[in-house]
Amino acid sequence: MRGRICLAGVAVLMVAGCAAQDPEPVAVPRAEPVVLDVPAASSGGACRLLDFAVIEEHTGERFDVAASSSRGDTHTCVVRAERVLLPELALTVSDTSIDAAGFTADVLPGGARKAGNLGQAGYRRTANAADGHGPVAEVGWLAAGGRLATLRWTLPKGADRAAADELADRLVGLAKTVDTRAL
Repeated sequence: MRGRICLAGVAVLMVAGCAAQDPEPVAVPRAEPVVLDVPAASSGGACRLLDFAVIEEHTGERFDVAASSSRGDTHTCVVRAERVLLPELALTVSDTSIDAAGFTADVLPGGARKAGNLGQAGYRRTANAADGHGPVAEVGWLAAGGRLATLRWTLPKGADRAAADELADRLVGLAKTVDTRAL
C-alpha cells in the first residue's frame, strides 16, 4: 500500500510541475519572400520558343511572366513584366501549307515592308495606337517546316509611333532567333 501511495504522490508532483505555466513565445524572424526566376519555356506551348534574356538582348525590355495557349494548329505565347500590363510581346505560330509566293500575295499586310533574311519571306509593320494601348510593332514570316509566325509588340498608351518603328526593326532580329521547328 505504501508503494501505491508513493507512486501516486510522485505522479501528482510530476503533473503539477508540467501544468499551467504559459511558455514564453519564441520570436521567429520574418522570412524574406523567395523570388524564383522562371524561364518563359516553363509555360509550354509557343513559350518554349522564347527566352526572357534573348528578348531583353534584342529589345532592351525585361519580361518575367509568360502564358501560352493553343487552339488547333495555332500556338500562342504572351510575355510581359509582372507588375505592368504593357508593353507585351505575343508570339503566334500556325501550321500552314502556303509557299513564299502565297505568303507575299495573301498574308503580307497592306503598308508592310519586306523583312530580308527572315524565313522564306517576312515583313515588318507598325500600327497606330488604339483604345487602351499605344502603337503596335509586328513582324511576320513564313518559317521552315510549313509554319507561319508573327511577333507582335504592343506599347503602352502614350508611346509614340516612332518607338514602334524602332521596335519593329529590333523584332526582326528577335524573330531570327525563334526556331519554330522546335514547337
